[in-house]
Amino acid sequence: MSKRDDLIALYAEDLSSKCGMQADMDLLTKVTIGCGPAIYNDDASTVAGSQEAELETVKNNFLIKKLGMSDSPELMDAINSVMTTYGQSNRNKYRAVVYYMLVKHFGKESVYG
Repeated sequence: MSKRDDLIALYAEDLSSKCGMQADMDLLTKVTIGCGPAIYNDDASTVAGSQEAELETVKNNFLIKKLGMSDSPELMDAINSVMTTYGQSNRNKYRAVVYYMLVKHFGKESVYG
């Protein structure tokens, strides 16, 4: 398996064990590919859930720019909900997993269609 395939398997395991979700592997693969080379960088591959600036980046660069959503308080509520589901105590919150859960939350799978 390639390094990307290994990471996708890791993300699917996180979704299952930490978030209680069964991954749609096709969508998870597309979201992971959409993250680009960031998945191979230790710092960029994770989301610091306790840093407000990091959450703003997720909102602006992913939800608004990538998914085409309009800025509203609902966006940050969804990000906080995903962080809670992932588990505040989990130190490594993988970006691809966070993005996957946000895509599912907003029903935006068609962006990756």
